[in-house]
Amino acid sequence: MTEEILFEDLLHTFIEEAEENLTTMEESLLALEHRPADEETINTVFRMVHSVKGGAACVGFELVAGFAHVAENLLDEIREGTRTATPEVITQLLQSVDVLRKLISPIGPMGPIGPMGPMGSSLRVPTDRVDRMVDLCGEIAIARGRQEWEDIDRLFFDLQELVMKTRMVPAGSVFAAFHRTVRDLAHERGKIARLTIEGSEVEIDHGVVDKLRDPITHMIRNAVDHGIEMPDVRGAKGKDPCGRITLSAAHEGGMIVIRVADDGGGIDRARILDRAGAESLSDAEMHALIFEPGFSTASEVNDLSGRGVGMDVVKRNIESLHGSIAIESRAGEGTTVTAKLPLTLAIIEGFGVSAGEEHFVLPLTLVTECVSTGAIAGVTSILNLRGEPVPVVRLRNLFDIDAPPPVRENVVIVECGDQRAGIAVDHLHGSSQVVVKPMSELFRALPGISGSAILGNGRVALILDVPALLTQLNAPQESIA
Repeated sequence: MTEEILFEDLLHTFIEEAEENLTTMEESLLALEHRPADEETINTVFRMVHSVKGGAACVGFELVAGFAHVAENLLDEIREGTRTATPEVITQLLQSVDVLRKLISPIGPMGPIGPMGPMGSSLRVPTDRVDRMVDLCGEIAIARGRQEWEDIDRLFFDLQELVMKTRMVPAGSVFAAFHRTVRDLAHERGKIARLTIEGSEVEIDHGVVDKLRDPITHMIRNAVDHGIEMPDVRGAKGKDPCGRITLSAAHEGGMIVIRVADDGGGIDRARILDRAGAESLSDAEMHALIFEPGFSTASEVNDLSGRGVGMDVVKRNIESLHGSIAIESRAGEGTTVTAKLPLTLAIIEGFGVSAGEEHFVLPLTLVTECVSTGAIAGVTSILNLRGEPVPVVRLRNLFDIDAPPPVRENVVIVECGDQRAGIAVDHLHGSSQVVVKPMSELFRALPGISGSAILGNGRVALILDVPALLTQLNAPQESIA
């Protein structure tokens, strides 16, 4: 039993280290394609595949070790100068990285690896952060013994902040993989494109990172397929034949901002108008149309586009993270897609409300203002907000809350992207930090709910899924002042 546990630990370590080595190998190969004679880069690639081979041999993965040995021989020829790192050779080596990843995967061609099976994810935490957390726990225990409540609060918030930082990983850890994505997609479409990454050091909650991969992939696919022009077209316009795509991350006002920008031809307004069957559209209407399910301007169906699956998926995924997405485009200059998300999914700044005896939490980043009004009839209505009509959904009717309505109700105005609506509630409880608890499998499919939280008084509050509520709003039936 002890030997099995030790082997599991060794296997876990091998898989983590092998993935890191393969990632470094992939990044170095992409760099080598632009600098074929760079000895340092060649040696880095060789060291990475040699490490994978040695580790595989230690855990008895002879197939992995043998395949890595073949790649090692090819790299040895490049080191000795008997073979040149041509684009074709680089492609072969990149494909070898793909094969090694599949062979090493916990569930791959070789089947589940040992008793470990679909292995859990892990985080690496700097030792100094762990040491500081231990110190803070000790200081809190001492403060409790002395009943120094102000010190306890201060130390608790310090500990909370530090614990949250252990969940943070640099954006570059997920961004680096998209160098390969851009290269392969561009080659497949007969284009030339290069990815530039900015803000690699910006830290993001690892829970957000995991859910960003698909949206970013879609955004980059669109940039390559729809944005970047063919090399001859770019040359005729006086542009560099190699298109440039920039993937960046930054912190802005308590949010993480992800941008994918290209220097392509911009959004084709004429084609969008033609597909929409309209004579004219405003920028806002055109951008909203791009996010509609099934909308595509592709003239042919291929593995990248034309199937009507793309930006609607991006929008849905970003909104599921309590974020928003927007598009800016300049004819002949390029397009920028900007996604704004909370820094973390574990703790959010929430705005507490209640309807009857039930308590709810709204993400504070989506709340713009609160207004008081008379009792609202029906599930949905229209609020005249400074001359502008705003649809309102009544929380007590939406969730079938059986309680006498108040004389006056409060309407919380929320905004997500280009959508705005009001949520009518009985009482406002103000803003506070809440720890997000995921819903159990039994309740995960409930519409309009994204999680739960335990309030300071011990009550359980449901966290409202604002984007989902906005899409549920039907045509308004009545108007209120």
